[in-house]
Amino acid sequence: MINILKYYKLWFVVSGVILLFGIISLATFGLKLGIDFKGGTMVELQFNDNYDLGRVREALDKSEIGNYQLQQANDNTLIIKTENLDKEKHDAVLSDIKTQAGDFKEIKLDSIGPVIGQELKKNAVYQLLLVSLGIIIYIAYAFRKVAKPVTSWRFGWAAVIALLHDLLFMLGVFSLLGHFKGVEIDSMFITAMLTVLGFSVHDTIVVFDRIRENLKVYAGESIEFVVNHSISQTLVRSLNTSLTVLFVLLAMLLFGGDTIRWFVFALFIGIIAGTYSSIFIASPVLMLWQRWKTRTT
Repeated sequence: MINILKYYKLWFVVSGVILLFGIISLATFGLKLGIDFKGGTMVELQFNDNYDLGRVREALDKSEIGNYQLQQANDNTLIIKTENLDKEKHDAVLSDIKTQAGDFKEIKLDSIGPVIGQELKKNAVYQLLLVSLGIIIYIAYAFRKVAKPVTSWRFGWAAVIALLHDLLFMLGVFSLLGHFKGVEIDSMFITAMLTVLGFSVHDTIVVFDRIRENLKVYAGESIEFVVNHSISQTLVRSLNTSLTVLFVLLAMLLFGGDTIRWFVFALFIGIIAGTYSSIFIASPVLMLWQRWKTRTT
């Protein structure tokens, strides 16, 4: 049996140092918000033939419109998000794209105002809070028949603490990337965060489920033994699952193109953090909470 909990202080220190840098970055630099949150113009184009995305980029760079985002869709469709464009600038940009990349039809032209951007930002926060609350309630219900002395609510709160660890890690990394590399936060990043939450809590529940079973099997043993034994039993499974996903994401990161690069990168680092937290954060937190509760009763 691998004694993971023996070094729980080391795991907490490692996480603490990494998160400290991230929190300092968030407090100092903040997040570089994209057009989805600041407002701007969205243009949807459908090209007559296959087009070269690089030539579209050349046209946009030549137009000097500042920040922009590209999102490829089916049927030779391309979505372009830019800062606010007036009619004259809009017509000039489309003319440059047509010259560089080929003929197309403009399907949609929308303006994303600052008010809508603020609403999206508020909704993103609500989504994250709602997911966290839902996870607590779900785990508390799913583990309602857990053997004493551990209560089902402690499982839920321990899982959410691990999720907060993952979210702060991702936000800290992208705060640094935004400051030093100009990487912007958009709606795809929120999607990545919600995906990581789902993956992370799934990994945590696998460990917690084994803890629940072992609390019955090893009723006379200490909570440290039960948690440690449960981690050892699920460690290989957790690592194999995560590595399989990470290999796929790495391939997409290397060969997937610029339009999905930062979305895939967010998933990549988030799943690493989620795998780490389910083993080295959530379970030790549960163990320490139960140990403290035992001493105070």
